[in-house]
This record gives sequence, C-alpha cells and structure tokens, in this order.
Amino acid sequence: MKVLDLQCVHQHVFEGWFGSEEDFASQLERGLVSCPLCGDQRIEKKLSAPRLNLRAGKEDPAAATPRAVAMSNHPAYAELAELQARMLKAMREIVNNTEDVGERFAEQARAMHHGEMEHRNIRGQATPEAALELIEEGVDVMPLPLLPPTKETLQ
Repeated sequence: MKVLDLQCVHQHVFEGWFGSEEDFASQLERGLVSCPLCGDQRIEKKLSAPRLNLRAGKEDPAAATPRAVAMSNHPAYAELAELQARMLKAMREIVNNTEDVGERFAEQARAMHHGEMEHRNIRGQATPEAALELIEEGVDVMPLPLLPPTKETLQ
C-alpha cells in the first residue's frame, strides 16, 4: 500500500492511499482522484518521506501504529492540515443538517422569512444579486463554497 501526499491546484493538501504508483497514475488519468475540500481533479503528488516502523510492537505501543508517510517538519503544514480538517468537518455538518433546495434557495429563504413557509435549515444556490437582495431584506444568508465531497466518507 502506498500513501501519497497530494495537493490540488488550490494548495489543499491531503493523503491518498493506493495499491501502487501505477494505481495512482491510472486513477488520476481516469479522473478518479479529486481534492476532498474543493473537488478539483488537478492533483499533483508532493514529495513525501517514507517511514519504516522497525520497532513495531516493541517498547512503545504508539510506535507500532503504521504510518507510511512522515509529515512535513514545516509548522505551517500542520496548521494548514488542521484548518482544512476543521473546515471539512464543519461543511459535512452543514450538509448533514440542511435540506438542499438547489436553485429554489432564494425563493424558499424569502418565504420562510416572511412566514409563508415553515422554517427549516436549507442550503442551495443563489446568484450574488439574489443573495444581496435577501441580505437587504433582512434574511440571514451565508455564502459557502460548493463542496460536493462533503457528503462522502473520505478514505
């Protein structure tokens, strides 16, 4: 099993697990590899350092945990990874606790605001102009990035 450090063109860093280098290349070529944060398929493999667990099962039980790739020593890498993980978790919570009304978002948000429809948690798409109109009417809206992978479990 190969664990690779990957990065999309938007600088989102993540790990991918593949059977081999050829498996990674094949999946990438077929468009099966995408960024878990933004869904972009323009992915590149970053340099990673393999780590061998030669002491596995000896003194320290934590040392026995398999870890194929050592994290970068740069402090910003850990901060970025933590921030990305928190953002993805928050986006998954939003997706799990809202109803996707698609392009009917502005219409339904306005109807709920004016008491014409029962209040519920919704998400969807609106043009910047429609979102601005909602805000000017006093409707609470919050723009979010479109993250299709938030519905799926990442491996």
